[in-house]
Amino acid sequence: MLRDITQVVQQGSVDMETTMEKQRENKIRQWVSMWLDKQNTGIEDLFAPDAVYIESWGPEYHGSGKIKLWFDEWNTRGTVQRWDIRQYFHKGDQTVVEWSFRCAMTDGVIQSFGGLSLIRWNGAGQIRFLQEFGCNENRYDPYAQGKTPVFREEQALWF
Repeated sequence: MLRDITQVVQQGSVDMETTMEKQRENKIRQWVSMWLDKQNTGIEDLFAPDAVYIESWGPEYHGSGKIKLWFDEWNTRGTVQRWDIRQYFHKGDQTVVEWSFRCAMTDGVIQSFGGLSLIRWNGAGQIRFLQEFGCNENRYDPYAQGKTPVFREEQALWF
């Protein structure tokens, strides 16, 4: 009898954890959709008032108001063409998301790269911290021709 109650409690914890993970994934998809649609559908609800957002190449935004300002301003200069989520990892109050991204800027520059976002959530289910990590999609083996590395003559991306 005691064993059955323990199993029920454990199953309930697993169900609650799965539900929370799905809610977090839905919020991340909402954030991505905002960029793809160029529509703010709730930045102030999604991010904690004191949230910190760090882009892979250096800019850092403090507070949901600054995150909204950045979103609104950036979308006057560019268009997110693709932002595909590949997978999620959850642990405690953290989520890691693997994704691939492509945008076109109004000046004609097109950027495409893969990356990860480390997200920390507050007790209200809002993003309190998000840090991006970028990875160049244009990869190669510098040792393909032997023991001496041959590197491409190109400018490195900003991350």
